[in-house]
Amino acid sequence: MNHPAHGCVLLLDGTPDRRRGALPNPTAHAIAGANPRGFLAAASADVVQLPAMAGPQSVLAYLQHAVTGTGPLLIWVTGHLMIPARRSTELHLALRESTPATVRYTGLPWEWLTRTLRDHPGPTLLVIDAEADAHALPHVAAAAREGHLAAGVPACGVITPTAPKASLEAGPYTRSFLAALRTGHPTAGPTLDPAHVHHQALAQATLPEGVVAFQHGAFGPVLTNPSAAPVVRRPAPVPAVPGFGSPAPVDTAPPAAPSPAVPEPTGQPDDDPLPRILAAAHAGRHNEAANMAAAWEQQTLRRHGTDSAEARLWIEVRADLARLAGDHPRAAELWMSAAANRLARGGPADTEALAALKRAHYCWQHSGERARRLAPALLALWEQVPDNVDATADVRARLTEEVSRPAAR
Repeated sequence: MNHPAHGCVLLLDGTPDRRRGALPNPTAHAIAGANPRGFLAAASADVVQLPAMAGPQSVLAYLQHAVTGTGPLLIWVTGHLMIPARRSTELHLALRESTPATVRYTGLPWEWLTRTLRDHPGPTLLVIDAEADAHALPHVAAAAREGHLAAGVPACGVITPTAPKASLEAGPYTRSFLAALRTGHPTAGPTLDPAHVHHQALAQATLPEGVVAFQHGAFGPVLTNPSAAPVVRRPAPVPAVPGFGSPAPVDTAPPAAPSPAVPEPTGQPDDDPLPRILAAAHAGRHNEAANMAAAWEQQTLRRHGTDSAEARLWIEVRADLARLAGDHPRAAELWMSAAANRLARGGPADTEALAALKRAHYCWQHSGERARRLAPALLALWEQVPDNVDATADVRARLTEEVSRPAAR
């Protein structure tokens, strides 16, 4: 497929920071961990994730910047929608400091969001998977049914009553929506109809009682169709990484140690940069190794594009360099990105995808305090793999442990 435009994905996480005992928003992390750049019908795209934003003006600035481009724009809203406790029924997206008593001043007025998105000259899609408490739900449900929630912006999604206990898993609508995006439609052409994806997600998701589903507006060519994409051949010019060994054995138990990324090459061209990069990393010159890898990756991106097999290989190289440098959280993020890419193309039967996910899991286990932030995205990836009980249980146990741990004073 040839998508010439440059697009943007904006992930708005409207989760108040409850500080003690709070969990990261698993729905937002599932989206971020699913390679959202690959959703867009665009040759390239920016992805901006806004978790725990402090004030509405900051979010508005990001929105205003996002609508300046002409390419496809995807805004995915998760978290909580609120109505002020008194003297107003104006809808707001909760931000970090928001409560029903303060949301008039600390939340993002929903009208700001829709008014700004209407200024975007290119195709726009607003996807919402949000919660509303008992006070706000009647107002939000009415706005969703009557079209005021979309307010002229092509939009679809669900509003769910706030559960008594926060879930450790991503919302079922988002999980099904992501699955539909990964699968695509073999006869739909180069782009997917968001209405079809929305209805497919509703049909496949097990939604809680009281959920409000909605769809408004005429959808444009925002979402790419992976089933219509040609098969990407693994080209010869980029060799495998020398010295990194063979892929990890594939099973679904939590990995005990990482196996290096890719097999040793049968030959080494004179201009092969990877031996020099590896030598620098093993000599402890990690910044030098990272800078060399970044330079070669940029050259690869310019020559072959962001969605090429060559570009994906460099993500895995950078992941191993981060691990060798002792930056396990960064290594885990990169391996999750690599695993998400491979799962999107080959599905859970792809042994390389599972090997990348195992390496992500190992690095996550050694990520210290940052493991909590990474856990929901890792869990969302493991949930795509059948027979992953041990690995999934390991991640969920860590999340449960973090919730039950007393907050430091």
